[in-house]
Amino acid sequence: MTWTDERVELLKKLWSDGLSASQIAAELGGITRNAVIGKVHRLGLSGRAKSPSSAAPRQRKPRPVQHMMRVARPAMRGNTALAQQFDYEPELEVAPVENVIPMGQRRTILELTEDTCRWPIGDPSSNEFFFCGGHTVSTAPYCSFHSRVAYQPVNDRRRPKVPFRS
Repeated sequence: MTWTDERVELLKKLWSDGLSASQIAAELGGITRNAVIGKVHRLGLSGRAKSPSSAAPRQRKPRPVQHMMRVARPAMRGNTALAQQFDYEPELEVAPVENVIPMGQRRTILELTEDTCRWPIGDPSSNEFFFCGGHTVSTAPYCSFHSRVAYQPVNDRRRPKVPFRS
């Protein structure tokens, strides 16, 4: 199929009448919707005005944010009777603990050593930025408080394994 002048004029007329690319392809015959879209694009035909209902952005309701915890219970439907089903229950949020660092313990980057905590405090671009400077725990780069913040125990990171039944 080639684009003759007559077919191009018919395409322009149908496009301006508001027909969809699929409808135009069916009207012209022997052509696909994508071929119509490509030709419209190459001809630089203007996009058509959208209906007021589709042109207005949709308002979305903000969803409340909750921390969720998975709780397993057996499912009782069809062939999945032995499968685990998970419900989500809100988890109590723990208030963050404020770690007050004494003025004498605070360190700049030039004052850090192998034995001082390298946990950054504040905005690095401000004059009040500093490092914790507390005593480190064994080979870790942080003090005991910041090590608990930085590292999670392996058991807390892994999901509980569901026993396989055959």
